[in-house]
Amino acid sequence: MTRRVVITADDLGREPGTTEVIASLLAEGQATATTLICLSPVAEQAAKTVRELGVVPRLHVTLTSEGGLPRWRPLTGAASLADRDGTLSDDPYVLGARGESGDVIGEAEAQLRWMRERGLTPEAADSHAGTLYGLHGRSWLAEALEWCARHGFAFRLPRDPLPYFGGPLPPPLAAAHEQAVAHADALGVAIPETIATNRRGAHELGSYERLRDDYLRRVADLPEGTSELFLHPSREEAVMGADGIVRIWETRLLRDPVWHKALESEGVEAVGGWWT
Repeated sequence: MTRRVVITADDLGREPGTTEVIASLLAEGQATATTLICLSPVAEQAAKTVRELGVVPRLHVTLTSEGGLPRWRPLTGAASLADRDGTLSDDPYVLGARGESGDVIGEAEAQLRWMRERGLTPEAADSHAGTLYGLHGRSWLAEALEWCARHGFAFRLPRDPLPYFGGPLPPPLAAAHEQAVAHADALGVAIPETIATNRRGAHELGSYERLRDDYLRRVADLPEGTSELFLHPSREEAVMGADGIVRIWETRLLRDPVWHKALESEGVEAVGGWWT
């Protein structure tokens, strides 16, 4: 076997700045994949842009809004997903407490239909803010995997979760993860060997170089098979505060010759999907 990695620029369509940066990275070949948020005001333009680039994004099933941005609305208007004003909460724990399985899968189906109506036929899905995984209350992982199986989709569920979580999972979560991997395999839903991303803020990292060193370590530690590194690149004015700084650093990383040299020297092949 060989080591492969999907380099995903997450959150296409989040807002204009992030969308423009991701489109540029895709056009330059610095990212090999992206995920699309269908609910945002710039989603139409984002879909048009990637279609012109010949890139098909994954469906980034979005069930929550994001702090600092105008709240998004679910395509279905399902009551268990939305606040009284019809918008999605920006707190994933609110969704985890009240979301109903039928509404969650119905919204995923509506977002998939939205993409297909715009000429985009995704081969895989994942979960914005991790809401499908049960990290914030109720889990819809089994339902999501069954929904993926019906559409022939791959899904972002790591076979080995340690690189993402940074250590062993608590026993209840470890058992749930093991069960989910077995369920994915039984359904024939392709999953990556592992996934990794930066989970630290700018104050904790301290500098761009520390972020880069962390990603270089992750590349060196990649297992055999196909894994995924997902980043959230953007530009300075698109995301406020410390999160914005990290997103700027991640944009810089993907264009950094040191990063590309590390991929080459480690013999890691950058690919578009773990299911191919």
